[in-house]
Amino acid sequence: MRIGIFGGTFDPIHNAHLFIAESARLIEGLDRVLFVPTNGHHYRTPPVASAADRSEMVRAAIADNAAFSFDDTDLRADATGYTADLLPALRGRYRDDAFTFIIGADSLVNAQWVRFDEVLESLERFAIAPRAGVKPEAVQRAIGVTPPALRERMRTLNLPELPESGTLVRGLLAQRQSVRYLVPEPVWKYVASRRLYGYDSR
Repeated sequence: MRIGIFGGTFDPIHNAHLFIAESARLIEGLDRVLFVPTNGHHYRTPPVASAADRSEMVRAAIADNAAFSFDDTDLRADATGYTADLLPALRGRYRDDAFTFIIGADSLVNAQWVRFDEVLESLERFAIAPRAGVKPEAVQRAIGVTPPALRERMRTLNLPELPESGTLVRGLLAQRQSVRYLVPEPVWKYVASRRLYGYDSR
């Protein structure tokens, strides 16, 4: 099987995440896409919602797509939060499958990658989704510093630049505005019922 691995904080998961995952599945010919929330230890801004809430929102968002699955490997007590450690952990369960890592261009350009060569060596493909505000030249610079043999595994997906982000969603919710139709309907209902991100319908 060919498996896509889509990691991130998903704080919260929104419709752009789902569009990227489904597009990558079709473009790269993937059999399954794993949504892998991270504990966020190494992110400059830690997740706002708890791991439990973020996990429930991911599960609700992907429930109606048989090609999407939830994976909690990067939320376990021994998880380091580094992709270079995540991939071997997943390999223990998917021994004969080919991995494609799916990532937004903002994460590629702005994150501090650790042992990036190891990450690429573990993958068949490293698929990059364009994001609004990230210039193509910045993506090309990030790709250009990798060794040529590994650079061939990196591919920018032919997708529109999407402005939607977790920051936008959280900001709207903090202002008590609706994010319905920016996030999947089950996620919107979960956020409203739990009053996450400062949202209070009252």
